[in-house]
Amino acid sequence: MYQAAESSSWGGNYHSIETRCASSSSDPLERVIRLASGSAVVIFSMSTCCMCHAVKRLFCGMGVHPTVYELDQDPKGKDMERALSRLLGNSPAVPVVFIGGKLIGAMDRVMASHINGTLVPLLKEAGALWL
Repeated sequence: MYQAAESSSWGGNYHSIETRCASSSSDPLERVIRLASGSAVVIFSMSTCCMCHAVKRLFCGMGVHPTVYELDQDPKGKDMERALSRLLGNSPAVPVVFIGGKLIGAMDRVMASHINGTLVPLLKEAGALWL
């Protein structure tokens, strides 16, 4: 149904947004929401973003293998990036993390959740972590 390329550097799944959503609507926000609810953990990323790499490594280090959508590798990625920025209140759009289909936020929110101990329960509830 979709093309995926495994990345051995951090263990996540990269998906081609274009092929997976070929039949979906053209509204970028609807597309983001549909993709975000497709897996237990979803990260919208840019392949050249150091903060995106750091959040992917965080999840990998926890034994979680998120689904990653690299917006800079998608023809409609800029539109989706603008939609994500609006969801976050016009802050930088990547990385953006969804867990169990719910918006967690950017790197600052993910790290705050990790530090205060609320990230692991969210991951367990979404079925992304079993320990």
